[in-house]
Amino acid sequence: MAVDWFGFGYAAAVVFGGFMGYKRKGSVMSLMAGLVFGGLSAYGALNVSNDPRDIKVSLLASGLLSIVMGVRYKKSRKLMPAGIICGLSLLMVFQLLLHVGV
Repeated sequence: MAVDWFGFGYAAAVVFGGFMGYKRKGSVMSLMAGLVFGGLSAYGALNVSNDPRDIKVSLLASGLLSIVMGVRYKKSRKLMPAGIICGLSLLMVFQLLLHVGV
């Protein structure tokens, strides 16, 4: 059983980003979104660790987050946090698709 370190690292980055949004701006929505998407990503990483072909949850979480944060980046043109999370999410999507061989 190979551990999906990229997936768990991505999940930790998403949770950390949500926490920092709450700490700096007092945004409860950032905290909730970080916890929800980070939890989904961690669950997806656990699924990928157990079965390398089971990428559905990870792909859904990272794909949806890349779209949402991509739209936010396009509107605000601020690299932090929308651009960075969008970029990380896109990298995660590509990594998952290459991992399975789609």
